[in-house]
Amino acid sequence: MAYDKFSILKSSAVPMPIENVDTDQIIPARFLKATERKGFGDNLFRDWRYNSDGTPKEHFVLNNPIYSGKILVGGKNFGSGSSREHAAWAVYDYGFRCVVSSFFADIFRNNCLNVGVLPVQVTPEFLDQIFKAIEADPNTELEVNLPEQTITILATGEKESFDINDYKKGNMLNGFDDIDYLLNIKEGIQTFAENTPL
Repeated sequence: MAYDKFSILKSSAVPMPIENVDTDQIIPARFLKATERKGFGDNLFRDWRYNSDGTPKEHFVLNNPIYSGKILVGGKNFGSGSSREHAAWAVYDYGFRCVVSSFFADIFRNNCLNVGVLPVQVTPEFLDQIFKAIEADPNTELEVNLPEQTITILATGEKESFDINDYKKGNMLNGFDDIDYLLNIKEGIQTFAENTPL
C-alpha cells in the first residue's frame, strides 16, 4: 500500500489565503535532490517559514500554534508552476491529507492524488466561507467525505460537492498508487493475456 486509505477526514484546517502559490514556493528547487518521498515536509514552504539563519518566521501560518490539522486551505490557483512531484510529497510528508482551493494546477492535482493527498476544488464563494469560519474560530473542523464527494463546515453545516476522477477516487479509497492498482489486478491481466490471441 502506497499510503493510508482515505475515506472521511474530520480535521481542523490551516488557512493560507494566498493566490498563485507555485511549486517552487511549496518546495524550493534546492531541496529536490532526494528521490524518496521522505523528509520533504521539513522544507515545505521553506522560504516562507524560515529566515536565512534558520529561525522560524513568526508571522507565517505554519509557525502559528493556533492553527493545526490535516487540511490545508489555499487560495486560488494552488500548485501552479513546474511539474515537480516533490511539491505533493512535501505536502504529504508534512502531515496534510487534503488541500482545498478554488482552483488547482492540473499536474499538481494529479501528483497529489498519486501520493494520497486529496485535492478538493470548491467554488470561490465556499472557499471564502471556509476562510471566514477559520478566522472566527481556528478550531473549526471540516469534514471531507470522499465516498460522498462532499466537504462540510461542521460548525455551520454548510456543504459543497466536489469532483474527482472515478479511477483516482477508487485508488484513494484503497490507498493505492498506480503501481498498487496494477498489482491488485495482476491476476486479471495475466488471464486476459493468456486468453488473448497474438
